[in-house]
Amino acid sequence: MMLESTLAHLECPECLSLFPADRVQHTCKSCNSPLLARYDLKKFASLIQRAEIPAGLGLWRWAGLLPVRQEKYRLTLGEGDTPILPASNLGRQLDCASLFIKDETRNPGGSFKARGLCVAVSCAIELGCREFVIPTAGNAGGALALYAARAGVKAHVFMPADAPHSNQEEVRLSGADLRLVDGLISDAARQAQKDAKGKRWFDMSTFKEPYRVEGKKTMGFELAQAFNWELPDVILYPTGGGTGLVGMWKAFDELEALGWLSAKRPRMVSVQSEGCAPVVRAFQTGAERCEPWVDAATIAAGLRVPHVFADRLILRVLHQSGGTAVSVTDEDILAARDRLAGLEGLLACPEGAACLAGLEH
Repeated sequence: MMLESTLAHLECPECLSLFPADRVQHTCKSCNSPLLARYDLKKFASLIQRAEIPAGLGLWRWAGLLPVRQEKYRLTLGEGDTPILPASNLGRQLDCASLFIKDETRNPGGSFKARGLCVAVSCAIELGCREFVIPTAGNAGGALALYAARAGVKAHVFMPADAPHSNQEEVRLSGADLRLVDGLISDAARQAQKDAKGKRWFDMSTFKEPYRVEGKKTMGFELAQAFNWELPDVILYPTGGGTGLVGMWKAFDELEALGWLSAKRPRMVSVQSEGCAPVVRAFQTGAERCEPWVDAATIAAGLRVPHVFADRLILRVLHQSGGTAVSVTDEDILAARDRLAGLEGLLACPEGAACLAGLEH
């Protein structure tokens, strides 16, 4: 039997205004900010101790700290509980004795996007939504299409026309409405907004609803449990929209508030491509916001995100953690991809390989 959700309300992290969680919400209009889910952590602590958290049951074993209240709405395709693999060969080459890779390719659709869309679609369906729209660089659109198919609902996916063919086929095969747009993900977002006008399509854009980040934060829960509740010193994360970076930090906040972690936190490192690095530029210049990147271009489609909506949250995580932001070239990414395969037997996408290139920097 899964735990009941202890979801209490939603909160704007900028003005701290509270919003009810029993109705459809998107963003804080006053602050133009994402909303974050808040939980009754005292209630959760009364339900279970950390030693009682089961292993190997997938993402929903964390149901008490996820937003879907009724078990019947919790979709699953076997997401979560991905392995943490020691990268000993790379570690020796880089003089890094304890180097690990969290292999998110084991998720449905082959990417960690499954975590976010699993929870977001489940929650939206529980709130009465039955038709969805998303602009995507590729993987998120595929994940939405898969979970929409699982739930028997409709998805409209807007994707750059030059997005990877495999992502396009995943959407088509899943029965979603795929619309290819000339330009970048920002152009796809504008077209999606235009075509959705007047229709009851629930917007699944990154951080334009509160629950994709909840699915992504389960990576942080899994890391904490796998390392026996002692977090790594450094976590490198390939940053497009930054949902996973913010989500993991949120997970660590919640676990620390429960008394399950010490105050020791990892340094969080945002890795981007030199061809589209708005977070890196803002961090290095000390800016409070990320300016849109002009003429974004990189082989890593998931990192080609010129406008970062959750920029304040991402930069806050980097500063609070004592972390940093680094950019790498496409040549760096390709070389790192080859090293991952040749030294560790892992076939990485360009976005994942960017993290190795970032570590080398």
